[in-house]
Amino acid sequence: MQDPPVQQERTGRALMGVVAATGLVYPLLLCAVQLALAQLFVVDVGATVLWLGVSLACSVALVAAVRWGAARRVRSPWLLLGLVPPVLYEVWVLWPLLTR
Repeated sequence: MQDPPVQQERTGRALMGVVAATGLVYPLLLCAVQLALAQLFVVDVGATVLWLGVSLACSVALVAAVRWGAARRVRSPWLLLGLVPPVLYEVWVLWPLLTR
């Protein structure tokens, strides 16, 4: 059985991780809207790359905050593997502009 102070510390760390992760939801939503606007009306490759980079940073920070709160290792090959489908989709969308 764990000591109460250790359990309180783990619970506090988990709650801080959840709060930090929820704080990154709105920037991710903003990135999604900006990406849609950058690709929907007038395709802007620079803006698309910028917002993809910002959303990638927010996604990694969100996962890092959750994993930090759970006191687990932050670096994970599965995190990078999970980023492959969105990157492939964006390359597919932007491919006609890149091959001009």
